[in-house]
Amino acid sequence: MSDVPGLPDGLTARPLTLADADAAAELLEAAEAVDDTGEHEDADDLTEWWDRELVDLPRDGRAVVDLPRDGRAVVDDGGRLLAWATSIAPRGGRDALRIWSEGRVHPEVRGRGIGRALVAWQVRRGTEQHAEHAPPGLPGRLVAATYPAMTSAARLLERSGFAAERYYHAMERLLTGVPEAHPAPGVHLVPFTWDRDDEVRRAHNASFTAHHGSTERDELAWRSWFTGQRAFRPDLSVLALVDGAVAGYVLGYVYEADTRATGVPTVHLGQIGVLPPARGRGVATATIAASLRAAADAGCGRAALDVDSENSTGALALYERVGFRTARTRTAWAFAVPPVAG
Repeated sequence: MSDVPGLPDGLTARPLTLADADAAAELLEAAEAVDDTGEHEDADDLTEWWDRELVDLPRDGRAVVDLPRDGRAVVDDGGRLLAWATSIAPRGGRDALRIWSEGRVHPEVRGRGIGRALVAWQVRRGTEQHAEHAPPGLPGRLVAATYPAMTSAARLLERSGFAAERYYHAMERLLTGVPEAHPAPGVHLVPFTWDRDDEVRRAHNASFTAHHGSTERDELAWRSWFTGQRAFRPDLSVLALVDGAVAGYVLGYVYEADTRATGVPTVHLGQIGVLPPARGRGVATATIAASLRAAADAGCGRAALDVDSENSTGALALYERVGFRTARTRTAWAFAVPPVAG
């Protein structure tokens, strides 16, 4: 019996597999016409995302067990993928174990209760994952996202017990009139090199200890989520050194699917950080400017980044000063899961 009850007649749910990536990417492309997320993912992107560290999607019919990821595919009698959902639990969490509830329903079949059934499955599965993997005393947060055009999805999440937790601005700027990088005395800007990869990881962990939703990244998670991505561009990434050590960093990414969809190669500044002792010296401004210049010289036409609207370090104002403007605002929804007793 399916563990996704409530689907319309003629539709069934089965485990989502890596073999579904092509169909899932086609579904996302069809949905983008109405959802207007500004995001473009192909099958390779989805495969990389689903198949990262600690994946729990079956490969070639062989299930991987006891790992914190899971997914469901909704198909019709002919096997056509009409919707998919995942429940992904990264390792660790400072204030909570955040489990990402993601997925999409094809626009042709919306309004038939498919999304409601999948969200109910995500709540059940995410609660189980929290109980299985969270240390005693650590609460859980099942996290989902919507964009302004996704009004029905937002209402569904709210009815399902999710609450709007945070707002994130997706910001962009054209790579014309790029500001000059003027590091303060004692600050030296250098390109990212692999011999400093772990040093950057440790700087990232130290820079984000007080940020909402941050997670300590070990070596495996760092490579898996960040510098091991296909889209990572070391040549567009810049480090700020103080006394020979990494004090700030900007990591850049260029996604092939995004370039194909928009026709504009875009550098996404995925991680930007400055160690607390180095703040207030213009390190972030100079490092961002150097990354923008490298991207422009490499043929990129646009830069993009995301920022928490409640960022406590004043990042939003900083990004506006270097020419970024908000293109869309994403709502992060959260379903609270109480801690598990020891």
